[in-house]
Amino acid sequence: MWRYLAGGAAALLMVAAGWLIFSGQARPDAVLPASAPAVRQPQAGVAGDPEAALPAAPERSREQKRFDRYDKDRNATITRDEYFAPRRKAFAKLDKDRDGRLSFDEWAVKTTDRFADADRDRSATLTAAEFATTRPKRSAKPRCVCPAAAPAETEE
Repeated sequence: MWRYLAGGAAALLMVAAGWLIFSGQARPDAVLPASAPAVRQPQAGVAGDPEAALPAAPERSREQKRFDRYDKDRNATITRDEYFAPRRKAFAKLDKDRDGRLSFDEWAVKTTDRFADADRDRSATLTAAEFATTRPKRSAKPRCVCPAAAPAETEE
């Protein structure tokens, strides 16, 4: 019975606290007594104050950082050449003969190399055993390393 009374009293106290906060009667700022010491404000530029010597780093968003990666000349605008530069680098890696065009063989070089490595007898066809060597290498899932359980002692 006492549990019900204590629970009811706690519920009434919570409702009263919520009403005080909602109605604005509760004061969010704590009033310090007159005898409390005053908080000292640090003076900027004072020698010995380590916080004054450090410059404030600007807070940059993810999009601002991304914009800065593309804006190579730092003129606050991204040109077409700056925007396509990463794609040109990827294209240049694939364009082996440097003619400015990608042939199918250049584009599929990884797949072509994988097929050539798997074709052991150089017959231009893959048998089932050769094809099995092309399967993707999957990383093993980490196993839980649990300590060995101590044998249970039985009372006789």
